[in-house]
Amino acid sequence: MIVRIKMAALILVLPPLFAVAQKGKKSDKLALADLEAQIRYLSDDKLEGRRTGTPGEKLASDYISIEFANAGLQPRGDKNGWLQSFEIDEGKQVDPGSYFSVNDQKLTLNKEFFPLAFSATGRVSGSPAVALQESGLPWFLDLKDLLEAEHGNPHFDLEAAIRAKAVEYVKKGATALVLYNSSRIADNLQFDPKDKREAAPIPLLYVNKEAKRKYLKDESASLDIAINVKMTEKTRMGHNVVGYLDNGALSTVIIGAHYDHLGFGEDGNTLYQGSERMVFNGADDNASGVAGTIELARWLHQSAWKGNNYLFVAFSGEELGLYGSKYFADHCPVDLKNVNYMINLDMVGRLNDSSHVLTIGGYGTSPVWEEVCNSVSDKKFFSLRFDSSGAGPSDHTSFYRKDIPVLFFFTGIHADYHKPTDDYEKINYAGELQVLKYIYDVIGSVDKRGRVAFVRTRDPQMGGARFTVTLGIMPDYTYNGDGVRADAVSEGRPAQKAGLKAGDVIVQLGDYPVPNLGKYMDALSRFKKGDLTTVKFRHGNEVVEAPIQF
Repeated sequence: MIVRIKMAALILVLPPLFAVAQKGKKSDKLALADLEAQIRYLSDDKLEGRRTGTPGEKLASDYISIEFANAGLQPRGDKNGWLQSFEIDEGKQVDPGSYFSVNDQKLTLNKEFFPLAFSATGRVSGSPAVALQESGLPWFLDLKDLLEAEHGNPHFDLEAAIRAKAVEYVKKGATALVLYNSSRIADNLQFDPKDKREAAPIPLLYVNKEAKRKYLKDESASLDIAINVKMTEKTRMGHNVVGYLDNGALSTVIIGAHYDHLGFGEDGNTLYQGSERMVFNGADDNASGVAGTIELARWLHQSAWKGNNYLFVAFSGEELGLYGSKYFADHCPVDLKNVNYMINLDMVGRLNDSSHVLTIGGYGTSPVWEEVCNSVSDKKFFSLRFDSSGAGPSDHTSFYRKDIPVLFFFTGIHADYHKPTDDYEKINYAGELQVLKYIYDVIGSVDKRGRVAFVRTRDPQMGGARFTVTLGIMPDYTYNGDGVRADAVSEGRPAQKAGLKAGDVIVQLGDYPVPNLGKYMDALSRFKKGDLTTVKFRHGNEVVEAPIQF
């Protein structure tokens, strides 16, 4: 699961969950044993955190395929197999063949120097001096003056200033630009693999303070410089696991849960503060949801409910931004016109022993949900909290965007969220079983109702502690081009008032280029409520600039 949500609560009177575990029904004991075995395997260290595109993901997908088959499902992935493959574009990476040498001494890539992501590629050589700027040679630029002149200016964009300098200097004959910073003001420059802006006209290298002192100490001396900047596109493959229960019905229900997690934290999306390399096992997030999906498949295969077919999906790429579910929604093996609704299970294994809270998201995406969710709540093993929005922190969002009613089940954030301590021993198995029984009864209640009507809801706004304003878009996290593509635009917000539509690509906010989502968030953080500025976006082949007020 990737973000948090806010909800309104409806509290019910509850007996203790401990009593549930003591009932001792044979079927319950078998289900509890299944859940523990599945969560324990999926969160084992040998799967190395199930990071998308890794051997650990493959071990997990192989296991889920077997469990889907044992539950009575048929494969509905690519080429009649269990897997549906999709590509994740991770942006640029610096080719190891890149180099920067001074007087035949090669600096260490990514330690002593690195090219900026918007650097031009290619080879450059010459014998310049740091203090001189001669046509036909590489030039050097100390960032000190820029940083000190703009220190305290919240609107200053250092990268934009560097790009402007490169454009200016190339007109004067510079063949490359080597950057360093002698000031005490941090420049915070780093290689940004998601930067898709047009490359600068010349190679741009950054040299750290230690390397500057070691290799470029004498600023008046001529130096033999050799530069080679090479970049390649970095991609990896993710895999959804897809199983089908064909009841010969006219409509199909999609039931899904993401099975990927954080690996060793390589993608930087953890809350772990330690320095030791650790496996993020993700027992609750989201081995619990996958195990629940497998159990529901088993129950539905044995049930008499034949009003819908059921398509079960274990999604990958959720932790990276809903990659797998978005791809699946765009390449569904059944016609989306025949999809009745979608159920998503994400973090359903930590029902709290004191609060017993089960959150149901997507509650407002169909007028049917209020009646159904309350009519099957007679078990009263938990309190229900309802979030009406169809867009939220997990894979159901991809289907809501296709105008499909959704329900999202979630037992809450806890202290182990996105940390190495999210292990199978901490799962409340009896609590998860009751959650699954509740979901099963919801499905049964809808079985004879026919098609479920869809209602569009008010979308949550992107924001947090860094932001006091919002533009009113839901970004497309899978977009890998230049800019930020709007997956949806909220009514009445600045983006809609400026004329943005879903699918438009924002490229600039005020004075700030937004080549990627990170830069978009940086730009948002520089504005406050009431500020007037402009937004520049691509609408098809047209570039539009419009005024906005936050």
